[in-house]
This record gives sequence, structure tokens and C-alpha cells, in this order.
Amino acid sequence: MSKPSTTPDENGPATSFYSEGSFSRENSVGYLMRRIVQTMVSQVDRRLDSHGLTQAQWTPMFLIHQGRASTLAALSRDLHVDAGALTRTLDRLQAKGLCQRERSTEDRRVVHLALTPEGVAAMAPVPGVLCEVSNALLDGFTRDEGQMLMGLLRRMLDNADALRDAPLLDQ
Repeated sequence: MSKPSTTPDENGPATSFYSEGSFSRENSVGYLMRRIVQTMVSQVDRRLDSHGLTQAQWTPMFLIHQGRASTLAALSRDLHVDAGALTRTLDRLQAKGLCQRERSTEDRRVVHLALTPEGVAAMAPVPGVLCEVSNALLDGFTRDEGQMLMGLLRRMLDNADALRDAPLLDQ
């Protein structure tokens, strides 16, 4: 594996981790992150299968339950999911009696989302399952390593947000 190039004093930030000639999928940050996310979703889904919930269902329910999203637009933004696809998911959740929609009295264009008592009950195992799977993925890490990883991932997310918001430069 080739060493990333760094600033001349070897202690500064890396200027380039990858080069065209030595790039491999197996050492790609995106590939590794995607594999981890796929494993996490698969394991959470396996554990929630007996509760009749899939990732597509428990994820929006979790955000509604936490009070992080109370409208379709907020859910769509937070989950980075097309509003149309999310509408179909909410239709299924409503048909299962797990969520409800209520049109705003102040703005008829806005529809507020809430979990039904059955939806709240269905969410009960989710935090524990998420902790169980997350802890399994961090098996063998010290607390400091886990906190360092979280800090590094947050830095990477900041870079991703900046990249997303930056204008596309001509190649």
C-alpha cells in the first residue's frame, strides 16, 4: 500500500491520499464506508424483522419519534430521500397504523407527521438494536479509539458538506 503524500514536514495534513495509478476499491474510503453501512443496515433489519420493521420504515419513524422531523419535507431533507418515495413509505406506515398525518391549521400545504401509540410501541426496540449493532461494529476498539473515530467521521462529514456546497470547477 502506498503511503499518502503529506506536507514537507511529515506532520501536517495530507494533501493527497489517492492517486490514479495506485487507486484500489478495497482501500477506498467510500467502499469501506458503504460496506460498513450495508452490514449495519442488514444486521439492524435482521433484528427488527420480528417486529415487522425494515430500514425504510424504522428510519423515518425514528426521526419522527425523536422530534427531529415532523413533516414530509423535513424527513426528505434529513434522510436524503425523494419525497415521492417517502410518501409511499408513509402510506405503508399509515396503513399499518404506525403513523398519522395531520394537515396544519396555519398552512394547508403543510402536513404534520406523528407516530400513533402503536408506532411508539413499535419503536421501543429500535434504540437498543441500534446500540447493539453499533457496539458490535466497534468491538475491540477502546473508548478513546471510538471517540477518535467519531471525531474523524465528523471531520469527513464537514468536508463532504463543503464539497456538496462548493461550485463544480472545470476539469
